[in-house]
Amino acid sequence: MSQNAKIVMDAVRAADHDRYLTALYAPADKREALFSLYAFNAEIAGIRDRIHEALPGEVRLQWWRDLIAADNDAAIGHPVADALKATISGHHLPKLAFDNMLEARIFDLYDDPMPSRTDLEGYCGETAAALIQLAAMVLDPVEAPRFAELAGRAGCAQAMTGLLLLLPLHRKRGQCFVPADILAAAGSSPEEFVAGDGGPGAQRAVAAMIALAREHLSAFEQGAAELPASLRPAFLPLALSRAYLDRTEGARQSTLDGVARLSALRRHWLLVRRASKGWPAL
Repeated sequence: MSQNAKIVMDAVRAADHDRYLTALYAPADKREALFSLYAFNAEIAGIRDRIHEALPGEVRLQWWRDLIAADNDAAIGHPVADALKATISGHHLPKLAFDNMLEARIFDLYDDPMPSRTDLEGYCGETAAALIQLAAMVLDPVEAPRFAELAGRAGCAQAMTGLLLLLPLHRKRGQCFVPADILAAAGSSPEEFVAGDGGPGAQRAVAAMIALAREHLSAFEQGAAELPASLRPAFLPLALSRAYLDRTEGARQSTLDGVARLSALRRHWLLVRRASKGWPAL
């Protein structure tokens, strides 16, 4: 492994340990490409953590957009960027998917409320679902297109689970990814949800988010039995989603202020089981 590849792999291990673990189940000759995708995702997902103002954050997203759009394959000395450009070129990945992903991430930089469930599903589709589909194209470009719809369901389930885990951070920032229509149905509002204890409707809103994530996860699991072994590593993060949702549902009040966690042993066991056996037919 080159020094550049090791830097990219270490970046994923530090920023997105669950995806780091799933990439280890991919064939050795595919791992560097997967790490480049996951490192890129971690870079753009973490922009707000590193750049605390929206406009400089948008400038950073535009830097990535310009870099990906350029036809020049010359190295620029940025390990993640150079690895990503090599992956896009070497695996003929669609640049439009990256452009859409970057456009969706603009939402992260502001405190505007998520308007509706439809908007949330669109956001998940352009981010987590697109990442799964891109990983699938790296692993098996022939089979990947058949499972694009399944990737959509998987991405919604994974992203919504992740947003539930990040509720404490988002509330601290004054950020609300829980859709306004779900909050309204729960008797709450974005402003009330992010303030103090979240208000009397907070628990109903969290329960509705868990139910929505489970809806997408169940839809994914119904079709996952048909996934070929070649594509499993792209979908492996879903092996952890149900366990995270169970843990979140079991501690709904503390979900607003504390992160639900799985032990390392539990995560490894769930990944090994799905990597070896896949998802049996329901």
